[in-house]
Amino acid sequence: MPVASKTRLGTRSQPEQSRAAILQAAVREFAREGVAGARTDAIARSAGVNKALLYYYFKDKEGLYQAVLDEVFSGVRVVIQNALAQDLPPRERLRAYVLAHFDYIASKPQFPRVVQAELLRSYRGPAEIQRLAKRYFRPIFEDLSALIEEGIRAGEFRPVKVMHFTPLMVSVIVSYFITAAPVITIVTGADPFAPELLAERRDAVLDFITSALFVPTPRETNAAGEGSHSTSSRRDVAHGRLRSTPHKESAQ
Repeated sequence: MPVASKTRLGTRSQPEQSRAAILQAAVREFAREGVAGARTDAIARSAGVNKALLYYYFKDKEGLYQAVLDEVFSGVRVVIQNALAQDLPPRERLRAYVLAHFDYIASKPQFPRVVQAELLRSYRGPAEIQRLAKRYFRPIFEDLSALIEEGIRAGEFRPVKVMHFTPLMVSVIVSYFITAAPVITIVTGADPFAPELLAERRDAVLDFITSALFVPTPRETNAAGEGSHSTSSRRDVAHGRLRSTPHKESAQ
């Protein structure tokens, strides 16, 4: 009885796995080398396929790059939409969004570099960035802006200018992975993607955004006053937590 041969990744017999492997390798290559410097033979080698199979799934390097951009932005859009779809008050939904967005980017640190490269590239040819804006940027911007406006109407958020605060908030979340991380490595020699540093940055991002946006409740304001406006007290207020004291029961 003949033994069935084991299918290899670099063949058409495993189309979904092969295409996914090519996309993952392409994300790494485009993030590291940019569009001009990326090489399809390096992508194929990293994906464990031959170039003929790469061109079977993607017409050319530009087509592969467009697929990479869709891979990057579609994932972000799904994560953000899921966080914002939760049946929660504006403050809790805002927290859920910030943490979900940060965690997603932390799990895929190459993605912001791809985005940054495309934004710089758009100055030479805006067609692709316009496509991305229509499919991804605008819906995300509108969803986040609607949440902020809802929070303002409810008296939970400060009356910020949504047009400015929304992109600023996104920038605070993703900037660590584009600019801050390399600086940390150069200046301190530390690994910016070490779990403890990522956890600290995650807390700092949430603290920064909520401190800038949330209107403290009277209860939180009193708690901050009792703590002599210490840094930790301000942080607890921003996160909606009340600190316990030896003489008082912790307020929830």
